[in-house]
Amino acid sequence: MSDVLSLILGGGRGTRLYPLTSLRSKPAVPVAGKYRLIDIPISNCINSGLNRVYVLTQFLSVSLHRHISNTYKFDPFSRGFVEVLAAQQTMEKSDWYQGTADAVRQQLRYVLEDSNKEILILSGDQLYRMDFRKLIETHRKNNADVSIAVIPVPRDQVEGFGVVRIDPTGRVTSFAEKPKKPEDVAPFEIPLEQIQAHGVDPKGRNFLASMGIYLFRRETLLELLNSDPTVTDFGKEIFPRSIKTHKVQAYLFDGYWEDLGTIKAYHDSHLALAGENPPFDFHSPEGVIYTRMRFLPASRISNAELKYCLVSDGCVISDGARLEECVVGVRSRIGAGASLFRTVIMGADRYENCDQMEADEAAHVPFLGIGENSVIRNAIIDKDARIGRNVQITNRRGLVNHEEPNHVIRDGIVVIPKGAIIPDNTVI
Repeated sequence: MSDVLSLILGGGRGTRLYPLTSLRSKPAVPVAGKYRLIDIPISNCINSGLNRVYVLTQFLSVSLHRHISNTYKFDPFSRGFVEVLAAQQTMEKSDWYQGTADAVRQQLRYVLEDSNKEILILSGDQLYRMDFRKLIETHRKNNADVSIAVIPVPRDQVEGFGVVRIDPTGRVTSFAEKPKKPEDVAPFEIPLEQIQAHGVDPKGRNFLASMGIYLFRRETLLELLNSDPTVTDFGKEIFPRSIKTHKVQAYLFDGYWEDLGTIKAYHDSHLALAGENPPFDFHSPEGVIYTRMRFLPASRISNAELKYCLVSDGCVISDGARLEECVVGVRSRIGAGASLFRTVIMGADRYENCDQMEADEAAHVPFLGIGENSVIRNAIIDKDARIGRNVQITNRRGLVNHEEPNHVIRDGIVVIPKGAIIPDNTVI
C-alpha cells in the first residue's frame, strides 16, 4: 500500500447540491449529523492502509481545509498526510479545473514528487465502504494499466452513469458516459452469468456502472494526461480512448454505494440512515468512518417522542417535541411542541449564551435552531439556521422547484440555507 498515492476529486461548483454548496465546497457538506462528505473517501483510504491523500478542490475550500487540518493528523514518522490542493494560478496555467482529468493534470507536480507506483483517484460526494486493497490486488493480478471500480445497476439507472462492457476476463472492451438513446445503451447489457462469474449476485441488474473510482499505473496516468492537453475528463474522453491502447480492467463491487450529488439523493439517503434497518453503518468493524472530535456533551431529550431518528452530540430536544424519520445534527436545538417529519437538521457550529439569546429576543430574531410549535415536513435545514416560533415549512403549494431569498425547493424538498432566518409564524 505504500506504493499508492490517493487523489480525491472535490468536484466543481456542486450546483446540483445548491444551496447546500452556496457557502462551502461539496466535500465539506455535512452528512449523517456529525460527518462531512470528505470523511467517507478519506476513511476508506485509512482503513485500506493508504495514508498519503491529496484532496483536489477549487470552490469555497476554507471550511474543508479547516475540517481536514483539525481532523486528520498522522504520526510524523509515518509519512502520512491528508492535504488540500486548491486550484491556483501558475506561470503555465491560470484557468480553473476544466474537468476531472484536468484537475489531476494541474496538480501533477505533487504526483511526480511522490514515490508512488500507482495513483488511486476517488470522488468526494459518495457514501460507501470499500477495501481498496481488493481493488489494488485485482489491478496488480491482471497487470492492468487502469482499473475502474464498477457496480451492477438496473436498466432504468443507466442514463445517470458511465457504463462499461467487459469480456469474460473482466477487461473493459467499451465505455460510454451517460448514454441516453436505447441503441446506445443496448450494447452494454451484460449477461447475468458473466456478472456472477466475478462473485457478484446481479439480482437482475445487468449493466455495470462506473463508481468514479479509478486506479492508474503511474506511467499510464502521465502518458494519458500529457499526450493530449485538450483532454479534460476521464469518463467522457480518456477512458473511451484508452480502452483501445491500454489494458483497462473492471473491479466489480456490490456493497452499499450512493452518489449524494443531488438534493433528492442526499435527502433520501439520510432518511434511509435513520430507518429501522439502515443500509450503511458508520461504526462497522469492517471500517469505521472517522471525523473531527468535538468533545460535545450528551444530547438532552425532555419528554419528547422520537421514531426512527439519528440524534448527534450536544442536542437539546424540548418537552413535547415530536420527530419521525429525522436526522438531527450536532448542537441542534428543537423547541417545545415542535413537529418534524422526514427532515434533515444539520445543527449549528456554536452555542448561544444567555446574553446572546437575550439580544436575539430584544431584536425579535429567532434563536439558533427550531422554534416552539413549528411544523417541518420533508425538508433540509442547513447549519446555523434560525426557525422562529409557530413556523410551518411543509411546501404547502406543492412546488417542485422554486427559489426565494430564505429557502429553496428542489424536487419538492424544502431547503433552508445556512444561516437563514425564518421569522415567527412564517408559512412556506
